[in-house]
Amino acid sequence: MDPEALEQIRHQFGLDQPLLMQFFYYIRDLFSGNLGDSFNYRQPVLDIIMDRLPATLLLVGLATLLAIVLGILVGVISTWKRGTKVDVIGLGVSLFLYSMPSFWFSILAIMFFCVYLKIFPTGGMTALGASNLGFFEQITSSAKHLFLPVFTFGIAMVGEYAIIMRNSLIEVFTEDYMLTAQAKGVSKIDLLMKHAIPNAMLPLVTLIAINLGFVVAGAIQVETVFSWPGLGRLMYTSLLARDYPLLQGLFLFITICVILANFCADIIYTYLDPRVKL
Repeated sequence: MDPEALEQIRHQFGLDQPLLMQFFYYIRDLFSGNLGDSFNYRQPVLDIIMDRLPATLLLVGLATLLAIVLGILVGVISTWKRGTKVDVIGLGVSLFLYSMPSFWFSILAIMFFCVYLKIFPTGGMTALGASNLGFFEQITSSAKHLFLPVFTFGIAMVGEYAIIMRNSLIEVFTEDYMLTAQAKGVSKIDLLMKHAIPNAMLPLVTLIAINLGFVVAGAIQVETVFSWPGLGRLMYTSLLARDYPLLQGLFLFITICVILANFCADIIYTYLDPRVKL
């Protein structure tokens, strides 16, 4: 490259300034909402992130809700039937799901539901020409595109939630107040629903909040396989294109999400357990 052109580029990005001044300019722009411009899209980084954020929130929100419901259900059933074949099967399935790569499960789902049964689209958020369809047809098309990403992402998280819930319930049942309630003749179903589950939810709430903080990191594989236009796929394409300003903005966004999620977990924890003080 011509030395003059190289020097012009260095001046354009402020690389000819001392490192301390570069950091000062970065902090100044950060507080003003300026994360720079994307090399690949030629648009402000913040605008690109905000444009892709709703798709990721929709995917992660529904998948997390599915994982929470199924995880709690499997954990409660395994604890209720502890030591039986139901418990062994439930624990085995949970361990399998916990260790299963989400991208591998996504590929299997595409092969079965899209290639073999041909009942769901292979990727994307909407069908081609969906804007020309009626309102209900658009909703149906979006639901079909959303089902498999939510299903695979949610199932991949079920195992972790089920194992945590089962272990937490087993620990709660060994507490003195639970033994006292049993001695007083409280039925097992009342022990489970009114005492055990609310107390066993404490570790699960923390885990859910932490997982929500990693919405982008957890969605990269699923969004890439299903071509879902969210932040996860955006990070993957930015990495391939070496779009450093956009990658830097995405990493900053993940960090903020983790901090906010942990803060919310601490607040929720105080409501679930009055003994905990902020």
